[in-house]
Amino acid sequence: MTAGTGEQRERGFDHSEVEPRWQRAWEEADVFRIADDETDPSYVLAMFPYTSGNLHMGHVRNYTITDAFARFERMRGESVLHPMGWDAFGLPAENAAEERDTNPRDWTMKCIEQMREQMQAMGFGYDWERELATCEPDYYRWNQRLFQRFREEGLVDRRAEEINWCPSCETVLADEQVEGEGEVCWRCETPVEARELDQWVFTITDYADELIDALDDLEGWPANVREMQRNWIGRQEGDSVEFELTTGDSVEIFTTRLDTIHGATFFSLAPGHAVAQELAEDDEEIAEYVHEAEHADEDELDETSGVFTGEYATNPATGEEIPVYVADYVLEDVGTGALYAVPAHDERDHAFAEAHDIPIEQVVEPAPDAVGRDASDEPPVADAPGDADVDPDEIDVQEEAYTEDGILVNSGEFDGLASAEARERFVDEFDGEHRIEFRLRDWLISRQRYWGTPIPMVECEDCGFVPVPEEDLPVELPEFVHTTGNPLDAADDWKHVDCPECGGDAVRETDTMDTFVDSSWYFLRYVSPDMDDAPFDADRASDWMPVDQYVGGIEHAVMHLLYARFFTKVLEDLDFLEGVREPFEHLTNQGMVLLEGSKMSKSKGNVVSPQRIVEDYGADTARFFMMSAAQPEKDFDWTEEGVRGAHNFLQSVHELAERYAEGDVETVDGRIEVEDGLDVEVTTYVAEYVQREIEATAARATEEFEAFRFNHALQAVRELVSLLRQYEDSVTPETGTFEDGLTVVAKLLAPVAPHVAEEVWDLLDGDGLVAQADWPTAEMPADYDVERRLIENTREDVRDIVDVAGIDDPERIEVAVAPEWKHDVLEIAREADGNVVPTVMQNEDLQRHGEAAADYAKELAGQGHLDDQLSPGDELAALERARWLIQREFDADVEILAAADAPDDLASQATPGRPAIHID
Repeated sequence: MTAGTGEQRERGFDHSEVEPRWQRAWEEADVFRIADDETDPSYVLAMFPYTSGNLHMGHVRNYTITDAFARFERMRGESVLHPMGWDAFGLPAENAAEERDTNPRDWTMKCIEQMREQMQAMGFGYDWERELATCEPDYYRWNQRLFQRFREEGLVDRRAEEINWCPSCETVLADEQVEGEGEVCWRCETPVEARELDQWVFTITDYADELIDALDDLEGWPANVREMQRNWIGRQEGDSVEFELTTGDSVEIFTTRLDTIHGATFFSLAPGHAVAQELAEDDEEIAEYVHEAEHADEDELDETSGVFTGEYATNPATGEEIPVYVADYVLEDVGTGALYAVPAHDERDHAFAEAHDIPIEQVVEPAPDAVGRDASDEPPVADAPGDADVDPDEIDVQEEAYTEDGILVNSGEFDGLASAEARERFVDEFDGEHRIEFRLRDWLISRQRYWGTPIPMVECEDCGFVPVPEEDLPVELPEFVHTTGNPLDAADDWKHVDCPECGGDAVRETDTMDTFVDSSWYFLRYVSPDMDDAPFDADRASDWMPVDQYVGGIEHAVMHLLYARFFTKVLEDLDFLEGVREPFEHLTNQGMVLLEGSKMSKSKGNVVSPQRIVEDYGADTARFFMMSAAQPEKDFDWTEEGVRGAHNFLQSVHELAERYAEGDVETVDGRIEVEDGLDVEVTTYVAEYVQREIEATAARATEEFEAFRFNHALQAVRELVSLLRQYEDSVTPETGTFEDGLTVVAKLLAPVAPHVAEEVWDLLDGDGLVAQADWPTAEMPADYDVERRLIENTREDVRDIVDVAGIDDPERIEVAVAPEWKHDVLEIAREADGNVVPTVMQNEDLQRHGEAAADYAKELAGQGHLDDQLSPGDELAALERARWLIQREFDADVEILAAADAPDDLASQATPGRPAIHID
């Protein structure tokens, strides 16, 4: 009802009118702009999107997370850098241009414009003055200059490499872009082929040690991402020795367990190993196996599969010949791609040996206490590492591999030697080498495509490869040529140039850079996007970096995130940065948005369009539902029911504020009169209860926002809105308390549902924009958790009594708190260190209560952990404040009684935190 008119009208907000209006207001007020002279702002960043042309639900979730946190930080008084740009190079744009008979640049610019409009419609608060696109010459110019600086420092090489070639994309892939055991292209899932080409590489392996060591300090990163990088870098300390094969080849192996070499009973090669490839050329069975292994899907692999080559390897420790197999459980990119196999002491070797009926010979056994010797005839006793609790007689390596260190057996003159010492001895004994190996390979950046950063080198027949002079950068892309293969090869006018050194004929490098180069430093360019004499302002970047909160998908764990760490370290070493060696302090990998438990996919036809949700329900509904459904790192199911629920909640908040603003919520100042004629005098206790809940909600939401548990914060907001409705329905609310509650709701909603929050703020005559308002600074009320537990337990006990006793219509409820002496017993019991009853009964004051005190002490002694409780006075006050809730729920008179005012038989049943209850 509209105040004073009696007219009925529809309340609520029209998102199609409200959202654009507030977006314009934010833009006009420069809410999201950050000045260049700010000092150490909060840097909040989402991984920038590839320019596909449309936002999908994963995008919306990612960008809502960072936008919510950036808005939260800004309301807390922080200067916030929250930029957006475009990962604009890449093969998909080139393919789209081919399909549409256009060029990649026009296609990309159209996609950027469309995606920017979609982001703005979602209400994302970016400093658009810092927008960048990696396909712009003023950006990729610095890719080229950094390439040259890296080269000057010896971090760029050009060499013949066996590369991963995608026949569908017609380009090279870095190791990190080859996915799964089936080794398919990360982009199109086509099986990858091996080829040899001259390639430009960044020697990221020069930084392998630091990249892995520094992971321990990234405490703000998920443990699984750090572990993925640790495994990808794959540092292993071990030893290499050579085995002579009957093929005439000398094959090097790398092992961490050289102590087991006497137990080698077969030799294995990865399908991609050079010797395996050579054998396949002359043996159809080997060729078929190698082909199947290289093209098998991950779920088709069998770690016990392999093929005997008919060749043998000589064990340098024993002189024995052992059979050579090609086996796909041997990984080409781990160690050397070849290994001697010891089934007795390696689980995978054991499984393979069982499947192929290969002997299993034990050469290490558990070390008993103080057992071991060196290789001399006389056995001085020495401690040997291993599992001293295992009886050697209980080990049966025919059944299961024994993989721990121990002492050597069946190893000739070395029997009794400890594993660690044996490894040291065997390096020299078998002409080996002790070294550290990495799984990480140098980063191949050459791509045989058009839509990428041209590599700024020219090849001269006399001078070799020569860098393009800095003053001639950027080397811009020529007009797009529709052709198969690399379009830059067909750009004759562009590629034929004079040599910068001798002036003779030269040819430009026609490869472009891997697009992961673009994303390895873009977060630095945001700091000074218009700078034209350096990639970024070094002083400002050193102050503003690292990124405080970075959000993006887990799929980038060993590509983008690893490369960005590498770039940052190199840039600091080259004095582009000072004191910044890691790019991202805190990392969150957002979970997927599912539909009926499945990942959304165009091919499956189960895609929900963000644009449709915005049109039907509004951006705030989509944002609120996503942030309410789960914590950012968790997957969640998108449901229409959930969307409607979010929409209805936001409408209900607006409706409540609208009614209050129009005077349709009757409130009074001071003393509150009870409604419905109940025989209970409700005073300011109700307002005190509601006010404490308002403060607690603000404090809890703040804590949850800080911890990225947005769903918990929003649940607290929902509960507060529900409480305000109960407040209005039960009594005539106190004006200041009710308005304070609505104000806090508006502020707490502002990061997640900013348009609705602005509407509510405006209805409450808030000053300026809520996006620029101060965040609620309330502290958690004293003993709040203890009080809330008391109230909830009391209400639950009333429900249980009503249910068990079958009381249909309770008329009067008496609630009596425990006498003070029981609180004294509780405090003594806490300090009694298990000796509760004697300690309690030694207290002269408690002795007066005789058997009752002893019985209560026994009860406490049996409970173990004793929760904190309020004092008798605070317990009484807390229940008095919450009396109206019990009264409202059961529609009965409620009386809260101190122990002294309650009947003895009732008070005697009460304990601290568990009042006694009588119901008529």
